[in-house]
Amino acid sequence: MTELVAGEAYTVDDLDAMPDDGCRRELIDGMLHVSPAPGWAHQEMALSLYVLLRAACPPDLRVLAAPFGVRTSRHDDVEPDVLVARYADLTLANLPVAPVLAAEVASRSTRLYDRNTKRAHYERLGVPSYWLLDPTGPGRIEVLELDDDGTYRPAGEAAGEEPLAVRRPFPVTVVPADLLVGLQPR
Repeated sequence: MTELVAGEAYTVDDLDAMPDDGCRRELIDGMLHVSPAPGWAHQEMALSLYVLLRAACPPDLRVLAAPFGVRTSRHDDVEPDVLVARYADLTLANLPVAPVLAAEVASRSTRLYDRNTKRAHYERLGVPSYWLLDPTGPGRIEVLELDDDGTYRPAGEAAGEEPLAVRRPFPVTVVPADLLVGLQPR
């Protein structure tokens, strides 16, 4: 593990030197955020969203699932659960610019982090669309989009069997309960 001098911010070099122990490590403004591996409901919702978006994605964009880093500076490296990026912006190692969509699925350990810290980070980066998904109960999605002054505003929400049609980053309809179908008893 990298040792830091007191008061210094973490860098992506420090992050790269850390062990691969199943935890997610992200940097925002040099602050290290560590969260445990996600549970089944989280993964079911995230990967079902990935499949849905991948099927609707136009050829100039790509849909990727975590772990894949959005490394926009020496002190910033985050891993959205699902992201959409311009094909031309991607490198084999990471995405060095803001994605066009960042989606985060809440879990007990990340709920406040996703709603506050990551939201503010994505807003500062200029990520046009930010989706917050919640796998509890019947499932829920909240869509935020940047307005002209660079601030996120609600653009739609749905729960359970309620469909939500979105236009950005491309047209797709999301039904939260459908993203959790793998958790339903047979």
